[in-house]
Amino acid sequence: MSPKALYRTIARAEAVTWTLLILAMILKYGVKVGDWPVSIAGFVHGFVFLSYIATALLVGMNQRWSKRLILTAAATSVIPYLTVPFDQWLERKVKLNGSWRTEPTDHPSDNGWLDRTMRWLVARPIPTAIGFFVVVVAVFSALLVMGPPGS
Repeated sequence: MSPKALYRTIARAEAVTWTLLILAMILKYGVKVGDWPVSIAGFVHGFVFLSYIATALLVGMNQRWSKRLILTAAATSVIPYLTVPFDQWLERKVKLNGSWRTEPTDHPSDNGWLDRTMRWLVARPIPTAIGFFVVVVAVFSALLVMGPPGS
C-alpha cells in the first residue's frame, strides 16, 4: 500500500467514524436510547482518531512534510470531516505522491536518526503495523482509564 493509499484510507475512515459518533449522539440525546451508541461509536472513533494521527506522522515523515504540515494534518482530525478536504488539498499540492522511502538518498536529512528510523520502519511493514497497533492500543487504553472527555 502506497503512502497516499494508506493516508487516504485512514483519513476517510476517520470521517466515517465521525459520522458514527454524531449519529450515536443523536440516538443518545435525541431519541434517548441510552449511552450504548456513544460508547460503541466513541470507542471506534477514538481508535481510528489515534490511528489517523499515527498515519499522518508516518506518511508526513516519509513524504518530507514540514513539522507544521504534519501537525496540521494531525489537527484536522479534531474537526469533523476535515480530514477529507485536507487529503484533497494534499493531493492538489502533490504532497502524497511517491513510494515509501526504504533506501537513503542524497537528501541531507537522510543521515539523521529520524529518517533512518523511518526508513527502517517502512522497510518492515508487517512489524511496523503491529508496532503502531500496539502503541495506539496502549495510548487508547491509557485514555480510557483516564475517562471520557469532559468527565
